[in-house]
Amino acid sequence: MKTVELGTQGLKVSVEGLGCMGMSRMYGPSNDEESLATLRRAIELGITFFDTAEIYGPLHNEELLGRAFASIRDRVVIATKVGIGFTDDGKPKVVDGAAVIDGSPENIIRAIEGSLRRLKTDYIDLVYLHRIDPKVPIEQTITAMSKLVTDGKIGHIGLSEAAAGTIRRAHAVHPITAVQTEYSLFERGVESNGVFETVRELGIGFVPYSPLGRGFLTGQFKVDQLDPTDFRNYDPRLSGKNLEANMRIVEAISLIANDKGVKPSQLALAWTIAQGGVPIPGTQRIQYLEENIAAADIVLSKEELARLDEVAPVGVATGDRYSEGGMSQLNQ
Repeated sequence: MKTVELGTQGLKVSVEGLGCMGMSRMYGPSNDEESLATLRRAIELGITFFDTAEIYGPLHNEELLGRAFASIRDRVVIATKVGIGFTDDGKPKVVDGAAVIDGSPENIIRAIEGSLRRLKTDYIDLVYLHRIDPKVPIEQTITAMSKLVTDGKIGHIGLSEAAAGTIRRAHAVHPITAVQTEYSLFERGVESNGVFETVRELGIGFVPYSPLGRGFLTGQFKVDQLDPTDFRNYDPRLSGKNLEANMRIVEAISLIANDKGVKPSQLALAWTIAQGGVPIPGTQRIQYLEENIAAADIVLSKEELARLDEVAPVGVATGDRYSEGGMSQLNQ
């Protein structure tokens, strides 16, 4: 697999990464041995960029990657995310169904020290601020993270779901290497809210998460087959009339994929790469990993890109992408 420079701060990653959230029960039951086998296969196929977070599990996902990569640390680029409040007994703080955001320097330092232990490493390549805390000036948070860069504990700083103005303010304190946000043929909000324009102007790498619309763009999504613990049961876009309305997007994308002789999921991933992103599709199964990796070699013509723009323009999806509490934490 090809490698690219993520942003302009010298961080090189595979052109497609692997999102590891689903390996920690977020989409229902998970199996550590199956996940570890998938991580090994990803390495064999050339993926070097792996995405996790303190909140995934919680804590379990970082521990899983620590087990997988401790002996091959120099072969992988690990990205994790911090900035969620935790109780003294190690549980995420939750209010009204949404995680409490805590961007205080004290919490950031606590979280990164914990991530280092769980990942079994003395440095983390890229640490994102998972969500922006409106109660703490971004300058304070980034200053704390910058000190950890100086100390050699983290290599690069990133932001997740940050507004364009916040990205500029953070970048003025310390160079931001990457911005992660949801981006796919199902969700193109960053093209209209100034984020895309800002990261391109500042030379910041762009990492689309949920590039397959949480599995929706695979064309295989069946809401009645979801495990009761799968968080997608509460996704507004995948429920009721919203789901019915959004099926037309998948149907249109599937027709274009069929014409090209590829799977809808592969077409969707190839599109995010064509937009200049380094997508991090998630899976815990080798079969889907191999299908996703094949998308990195797909080249889309101008005509195909135009057709996709026509069937999945900015704002095409019906419904919010998170519950009310989750939506309030975006684009801060």
